[in-house]
Formats: sequence, C-alpha cells, structure tokens
Amino acid sequence: GMSETDARMAFERHATSKITTAHDLFAIRTMGFRGEALASIASVAEVTLKTRRPGDELGTELNIAGSQVLSQEPLQCPEGSNFSIRNLFYNIPARRKFLKATSTELRNIINEFLRVAIAFPGIELALVHNQTEIYNLSSGNYRQRLLSIFGKNLNAQLVDIRSDTSIVKISGFIGKPDSARKSMTEQYFFVNNRYIRHPYFHRAVMQAYEKLIPPDTTPAYFIFFETDPANIDINIHPTKTEVKFEDEQAIWKILNAGVRESLGRFNLMPSLDFDTIGVVEIPVLTKNTEIRMPEIQVNKEYNPFEEEDRQKSFPKYEASLHRSKNLDWEKLYAGFETETRQEEPSRPEEMQGEDIPGNHLFFQYKDRYIVTPVKSGLMFIDQKRAHERILFEQYLSSLQQIRVSSQQNLFPQTILLSAPEYVVLKELNDDLQFLGFDIADLGNFTIAINGYPSDMQGVDPEQAIRQMIREFVARPVDVKEEARERMASSLARAMAIQYGKKLNDGEMRILIDKLFACDNPGIAPDGRVILYIYAFSELENKFE
Repeated sequence: GMSETDARMAFERHATSKITTAHDLFAIRTMGFRGEALASIASVAEVTLKTRRPGDELGTELNIAGSQVLSQEPLQCPEGSNFSIRNLFYNIPARRKFLKATSTELRNIINEFLRVAIAFPGIELALVHNQTEIYNLSSGNYRQRLLSIFGKNLNAQLVDIRSDTSIVKISGFIGKPDSARKSMTEQYFFVNNRYIRHPYFHRAVMQAYEKLIPPDTTPAYFIFFETDPANIDINIHPTKTEVKFEDEQAIWKILNAGVRESLGRFNLMPSLDFDTIGVVEIPVLTKNTEIRMPEIQVNKEYNPFEEEDRQKSFPKYEASLHRSKNLDWEKLYAGFETETRQEEPSRPEEMQGEDIPGNHLFFQYKDRYIVTPVKSGLMFIDQKRAHERILFEQYLSSLQQIRVSSQQNLFPQTILLSAPEYVVLKELNDDLQFLGFDIADLGNFTIAINGYPSDMQGVDPEQAIRQMIREFVARPVDVKEEARERMASSLARAMAIQYGKKLNDGEMRILIDKLFACDNPGIAPDGRVILYIYAFSELENKFE
C-alpha cells in the first residue's frame, strides 16, 4: 500500500523507478513497471487506484483520466494497492482502432497472467472477464499451481528436473516424451522468476529428447534458472523477455545434461549414474582465466603393428517397398481405366512435363511414402501431407460455401478445457458449426460434442478440437479469412492419415487422384513439400 502522497506521485513520470545508483542496473530482480509506465497508462485511459498501507485506518482513492486528476479522497479499503484501468485509448481514436479483436486481446492477457501465476505460486491470483471468472488460483507450491492452471491430468506427465552448480541453479518440471504435442503452448523458461524466451536453451531441451519424441512435436517444460543478476542482461529487448546470459554455453550443457538425467532417472531413456550430491564446480573461461598448455599422456609401450587386422566391410544399405496385399500385377502393368477430368489441374514446378500418375504402379515405402514411376524417374509422395492438402481444400471450400452435414453422437463426448482453450473455442464456434461440429457449452469450461463432420472417419473428435485450439492459442490471427484458412489447416492435420498407416492399392490410387485434382498438389497447407521426383539421370550417376 501507499500513502496519500505516494499514491499521487506514482503517476508522475519516472517517479516509480527503482534505480537509485548505476550499480542497481547490474542487480535487477524486480519485475515492476518502468519509471514512466503508470504515467503513460494514465494518459490514455481512465484509472482508479485504491490503496492502503498496513496500520493505516483509511486508504486513498485516486481517479485519473487523460493525465488529469479528477478526484482524491480517503476511503475504507483492504491493505495493498488495487488498480482499475478502463476505456483504453478512449481519448486517442487513432490508437484505439489498432487494438485487436477482444478475444485476441483476452488471450494476450491470459498469457501474461499465466507467466506471473506460474512464477509466483505463493500468491493468490484471480482473473475475471466480463463478470466471468476465468481463473481463481489459491497459493501453493509450483506443482500445485501448474495443475490448477493446466488441469490435474498434467500431474502424471511431469518429471522433476534439478541441477545445482556454481554457475546456475536449475529446477522445475519437464514433460514425459509420450505427452509431447505438435504445438508449442506449454514451454516456459524463467530466470530469477522472470519469464523469458530463449531459443538457444530450447534447443538444449529438444536435443535431450532426440529420438524419444517425433520430430514435429515439442515436450512441455517449466524450467526455472536461479543465477546472480550480475551474470545476466535483461535490457537487450524492450519487453524484457529476451535475456543474455554471461555463461550461455556452460548453462546450455548443464541444462541439456539435467534434462537427460531427469529422463533417465524415470527410466525414460538410457542414462549414466550421475552423482548429484553437492555443488558441482563448472570451469568457465573468462578474461582472467589462466591459460595452461595441455598435457598429453603417451604410452611409449604401445605398438600398433601387434594388433590383428580388422575385418573390413562395406556398409549395408537396406530398403524395402511395401506392396499391397491383393496386388494384381497383370492389371497394374496393363494399365487402368481412369476417370477423364474436365480441367487440367495445376502442377507443381517439378511436375512440369510429367504425366500425372493415373495408370501407374503404386508402392508404399516405409508406410510413409507412395512411390510411382513417372517420365523422368520415381516420384515419392508423402501420404500424410497429401491427405492434409486434400482435406484442407475440402474444408476451406465448405467454410466459404455450404454447411457440412453433421453426424450426431448417440452419447455426447464431454471435454474439460483450460481457460485459454475455452476462450479460443468461443471465438471459433461459428466456423466449427459450419464444418459440421455440434458443440454445446455446459459451463465451467466444459463442452459437449453432440456431433461432428460426417466424413470424419477414424479420428477422435476431441483430438481434432484440441489440436485446432492449440494452433490458435500458439498463433492467434485476426483476419477472418486467415482464421478460416488456419482452421481448415489445423483440422486437416488432425484428421489426415498418419505415418505408419498401411494403404492398399485402391486407397493409394484414390489418394493420388484426389491430390492431383487439388489446386496446389505440390505443397502442404503449412508450406512443406508433398512430392519429390528422384530422376533416372541421378540414379544412373550412382552406378557410374
């Protein structure tokens, strides 16, 4: 809480700066406003401050609008300070029109709220939107706070991480490999309880999960760094979310080893038996480090000619083509009757001058690629991306034209959403109905899927809904047309056939026919390549 004088002075420019000496710049631990922040907010909004210091009988209420103090009077209020900001940019219409959609701004607020809530689990926090309580978080430890935010199901997915060294102390939680997702929505780094983004450290985590998770997925992690403030620079970016560490390379190795150790401790990957008792002294080169010549130990008794010759062999390469079970070879070589198309579909650049596969042999390779001969060589088609392109154009067309028929569930599927997921779903509900989803809001962030698109065979509706929501939470959009493209793309990825799915000859043929009937058969909705031609000339060069 603040006194009458401090409450009034807090809205003056630079009055709230916590920097008193130049030395303070190298020991920053606070997350408060910059000196002019309150003054800036009060200049473009209507602000009410209610504040009372411990021990004072009465507090102070201060009302400011457009930098003008409207009133200041005593009142009875709880200890502490309560700020209410209304009508942002009410006096600057040109700025106000650049505000994004209400749902988008609410998602931004939720993201900022979560960053504070995760870092300070001992503080009770609540978030209310239009008289609807989104979060009401009681105080507790870090694990309890995470479960109250992301749901109790997260508990079984978390693995402790802890590493205490002379350079940095690392603690927190990482997700088990089987819980990795395709979107980045539950990845958090904090240094001295300040939320940061750090792509370099993210790579350290990802490398520790190498070969444990699919390449297009990301594990959840909530990792806290504790270090001397003098060893970091938080002033390299205006938002203070990018931080420069003095010993980044050493910390990268400590973090990578810590994640590997945690995964190994819980029998999730082969590991070494690390001794974690005590503080490990990590040597780090600085400008004052004494440089000594390296010492080499030489075994003068060693005679390389006494060793037996080792057997030499060429590497063995294995390749296999999966052939569908009921394959009629005579029919395949004789050719198939194909349906005549009215219009010539557009072709990717690498297909110019080639025959569109229609009466060719089809093989499945590694249950991932469809292989077929073309004029200049062999064409490899990514089956999942091909199906994504087909579904994407179908869904996009449905969103722009007619409503898709819905298949009703005999027993509605109930889903409990997190607050950000619920907000996004409310934004997307109209378009989801157009796609054929029948979703009922049961309250308390719970929905029921009463129906789903009739062509949604073999796909879990909950999985499809959650994946679309994750896409929008991770990458919010505002333009309606772009939002619909994003929705069509997300749903196509959720419902496309997966790698490892064996296809028979008829399924491969239908997939290829539909792919080359698309407007853009060479590129997946996310921009990745669908097909590649391995030229005969390239093959011949291998045998020269």
